[in-house]
Amino acid sequence: MSKIDLILELGNKVLNGGEIVREEALALATVEDQELPFLLAMADRIRQQFVGDKVDLCAIVNGRSGMCSENCAFCAQSAHHKADISVYPLLSADELVAAAKQAQDGGALRFSIVTSGRGVDGDNDFPQIIAALERIKKETKLMVCASLGTLTLERAKALKAAGVGRYHHNIESSRSFYPNVCTTHTYDDKAVTISTAHEAGLEVCSGGIIGLGESMEDRIDMAFELKAFGVHSVPLNILNPIKGTVLAGQPPVPPREILKTFALFRFIMPEKGIRTAGGREVNLRDLQAIGLMGGINGMLIGGYLTTGGRRYDMDLAMVKDLGLQPLSASDTLRD
Repeated sequence: MSKIDLILELGNKVLNGGEIVREEALALATVEDQELPFLLAMADRIRQQFVGDKVDLCAIVNGRSGMCSENCAFCAQSAHHKADISVYPLLSADELVAAAKQAQDGGALRFSIVTSGRGVDGDNDFPQIIAALERIKKETKLMVCASLGTLTLERAKALKAAGVGRYHHNIESSRSFYPNVCTTHTYDDKAVTISTAHEAGLEVCSGGIIGLGESMEDRIDMAFELKAFGVHSVPLNILNPIKGTVLAGQPPVPPREILKTFALFRFIMPEKGIRTAGGREVNLRDLQAIGLMGGINGMLIGGYLTTGGRRYDMDLAMVKDLGLQPLSASDTLRD
């Protein structure tokens, strides 16, 4: 069977309500560059059928920066590294609300407060974070999210009561590769947090990073693991190596390989929200728009935690030029 026939066969299987298995995803990963346009086109057809033509735009604020106790190899905020970043305590409620309003004005549908640190258990800033989230919920039309590390059920329920609808907690990579990413907490710690968020009635946004040194097989395993976790949204970051971190010298992933990875995630998780996140500008450059024509249906816009992004209007123009529209609160949310 030719690779194009394989793409058509497995694509139609998904379009007809079936699911591909790991071995089939691995077979799709062997598609050569000359066949990549066919893979992207089929992934986009799957995207159109299952999640539609609206692009889910979200934004974040780095609410508390640096001095994190964890040793994640990619992270500039780790106290184990020597990255040159701004380090500061929790922003004031006024600053957090102002960031949310700026994101709303820029076209975002969702907004998340992100804080450095292991998790919320014993975090003295938690009451102030709750107060800021409540204000964002009240003073904007945004869908409110949070990314605060590991969770207890009590604090997950407090987030839910404050108006948070979705909790973000990346697994970063596959279970087998994870020990290469972090040793101060485990993959199982991640799994417990996702389960706790679900138990509290929160949707879960969880994905990972492409380019940590993992194989394509690791990425496929991560996709199937996220599918098994039942997450609602999958952010796919691409490593932007930061000087002073363990992965500062990690070579970049070729743009076409990134696009292939995006397409495979859509084949594996046809009904999920899959969004590009940090590192897309640096790694995809002029090919960013192709992600939205190859299975992706969401983007993190604006800046990231310790690196900048593009202007809001540039991403909105890209969406418009593709004949797509941003998802709005009045739309039926399908991810």
